[in-house]
Amino acid sequence: MFSLSDYVNTLQASLFPWLESVVGEPLTDKLGKFVFVLEIVNVERFVFGPLTQEMGRKELDRRSIARAYVAKAVYDLPTTELLLEMLRANSVLRRFCGFAYQRDIPSASTFSRAFAQFAESGLGDRVHEALVKKHTGKKVVVHLSRDSTAVEARETPAKKPKPVEKETRKRGRPKKGEEVPPPEPPRLVTQLTQTPEAALADLPYVCDIGCKKDAKGFKHSWKGWKVHIDWADGCFPLNVVTTSASVHDSQVAIPMARITAKRVTSLYDLMDSAYDAPQIHAVSLLLGHVALIDANRRRGEEPIPWDPDRTRRYKERSNAERGNSRLKDEFGLRHLRVRGHAKAHLHIMFAVIALAADALRQIGTG
Repeated sequence: MFSLSDYVNTLQASLFPWLESVVGEPLTDKLGKFVFVLEIVNVERFVFGPLTQEMGRKELDRRSIARAYVAKAVYDLPTTELLLEMLRANSVLRRFCGFAYQRDIPSASTFSRAFAQFAESGLGDRVHEALVKKHTGKKVVVHLSRDSTAVEARETPAKKPKPVEKETRKRGRPKKGEEVPPPEPPRLVTQLTQTPEAALADLPYVCDIGCKKDAKGFKHSWKGWKVHIDWADGCFPLNVVTTSASVHDSQVAIPMARITAKRVTSLYDLMDSAYDAPQIHAVSLLLGHVALIDANRRRGEEPIPWDPDRTRRYKERSNAERGNSRLKDEFGLRHLRVRGHAKAHLHIMFAVIALAADALRQIGTG
């Protein structure tokens, strides 16, 4: 059977030497990584819109621009201006992106308009979902690690809506004939009967202020977004949701679990104490998974210790921590410059698909 390692070795043994003979110089490590990511992701197949038009001003080919945005993520470039400068200076990178000459490189405003079109069409999600189905859809994911990470933004956070004033009533038993409306159920209870799409639609998606405790118990606040990711073994991202920074991790777990279960078959769900809720445990059990969720020490309750096998398996949750760190340190998640949820999510997804392809390269050569 043709495995991923065979594919990686074939690519490096046949395609790379041919490319080096065409460009007339050896490929650098970063350029080799970029070529592999392009070959795995194949982002141009998902760019909508006609490539030719009969009337009006000719629109530049968006496929080359999409490849250039993948290069921006791989090279961890903070701005589009630096990307354009690199494309003008590096003829090999420019040709791999699809621009034969310097005069073919579009302006920064054209790049910006194309990025807005990609965000509106959901390009990043479509590329990533196809990548997951192709490379993990028929395999069993042993450990699925769920976690979130902060993404800082450069925009004004949305003001919190004023709370709706509730009708006050006197404490005690209601009067005879008085109807007391039942309290609204918690979001996690509502999500049990909702579709994943409806549950995600109820979450906020505006830029706001988030606060989170680190591993040492210190609180950190930031302005921007929060990215929730399901990770497979080997730091391969399976599912990505971008919400407001103020959204608690547990509010996204149930719809994410159901969506990820449609993409891959997994055995163990690994989550930290933020996800310790009976509803999340119940959904994991209904999906046929074993939930390994760190106990949330509410009211000083002592958690029941795990057996050694579960303790060992829970250590695999470090895949999520390493994956989040790689997104920020290597693929541009620290350099968010665009505004609005759709564009912010696309910036994140370019980083995710670049990391996913590189994770496949490392798995294939490991």
